[in-house]
Amino acid sequence: MAEIRSIKGMNDLFENELVWWRRVTSTAEKVFQSYGYGELRTPVLEEAQLFIRGVGETTDIVEKEMYLFKDRDEKMVCLRPENTAGVVRAMLQHGKIRPDMEEKVYYFGPMFRRERPQKGRYRQFHQLGVEAFGLEAPSADVECMAMLHTFLSSLGLKGINLVINSLGEGAERQAYTGALKTYFTQHKEDLCADCQRRLDKNVLRILDCKVPGCREIAASAPTAIESLGAESRAHFEAVENGLSVLGIPYQVSHRLVRGLDYYTRTVFEAMAETGLGAQNTVIAGGRYDGLVSDFGGKKTPAVGFAGGIERLVLLLQETETSLETASPDLLLVSADEKGREIASKLAFFLRAEGFFVEVDHKSRSVKAQMRRANRMGARFTMVLGADEIQKNVAELKNLDSGDVQTLELQGAAIAARL
Repeated sequence: MAEIRSIKGMNDLFENELVWWRRVTSTAEKVFQSYGYGELRTPVLEEAQLFIRGVGETTDIVEKEMYLFKDRDEKMVCLRPENTAGVVRAMLQHGKIRPDMEEKVYYFGPMFRRERPQKGRYRQFHQLGVEAFGLEAPSADVECMAMLHTFLSSLGLKGINLVINSLGEGAERQAYTGALKTYFTQHKEDLCADCQRRLDKNVLRILDCKVPGCREIAASAPTAIESLGAESRAHFEAVENGLSVLGIPYQVSHRLVRGLDYYTRTVFEAMAETGLGAQNTVIAGGRYDGLVSDFGGKKTPAVGFAGGIERLVLLLQETETSLETASPDLLLVSADEKGREIASKLAFFLRAEGFFVEVDHKSRSVKAQMRRANRMGARFTMVLGADEIQKNVAELKNLDSGDVQTLELQGAAIAARL
């Protein structure tokens, strides 16, 4: 029988890797909560129409990358390729979005896109993200980026640049895409095959193309700022001013666009200078004031961001050479069956008190168990031999200092010394 292996681009994660993940998620959770965000969890399986309508029918995600199939009820479903659309669906379905409300949520979870696996990008990948609803002022955009800045700084990451732009809204965005289409049509024969297709379906994506020839043509393309009206210009200027007041460094790139159709006005990306190759975006987001109404709700302003945990872990590993995994507080060494019985009882009590305790299940020798304690980095050991059990006392040894304490074989007495 052929060996069954994991699906291409979908990885198994073990403790030595997950210790890095927990650093990222625990830091994120602490920062997000300090800004008033609460956690939301949504299903990984959704109706396909949610993303076709929300992300955009002509985006690469919908056209090429979604895991799309019919369930047994002949309903078209998919594994979520991103989570903003799912969050909006959940908020509307459960009545969390109202005209007078302000709601802020964060999430962690797996997403799925059938793209070519590469460094930091996989077919099952994991995102963290935030979404804030009911906040229209440019100060909300600034706060969102300030939270991003605080998070990345708290992780200790260096060499990450915040890049911002404004795509305008409604007629402004239509005017911009029209100007781009006119410009790129004049250079159609010099564009790559993908960009020739994008010209008719999603012209903004040409600005993201990595093919040198397309990048050279895009360098002289019209910019979004040229299509902005007075209100959108004022909004963007207020965002720039707010970032400056907080002392958050940023760059304006009028070529910056996002690959999802729902973005309006402010868009931003945190880009790594090194460590991720050509795909150097770490976290990205922006404003999406029309998505709630697209899904049948009332027009509701919203802003948020999302980022890949795998990519953050790669950058963190460049900053720190190692993270300590948890080591036992105590390893109970048993010399015989009776010792194993006593060890089991003591471990049961101490674990309930929150201590990390290891016992022997393989009838190893006392020397082998002591070697195991050293290998695991245990703080303390206690040998439970026949004499110790008969006297109801044993020596608690600190493996760092060598200090020894003689204690009764009672869980509370041992816990008080750990």
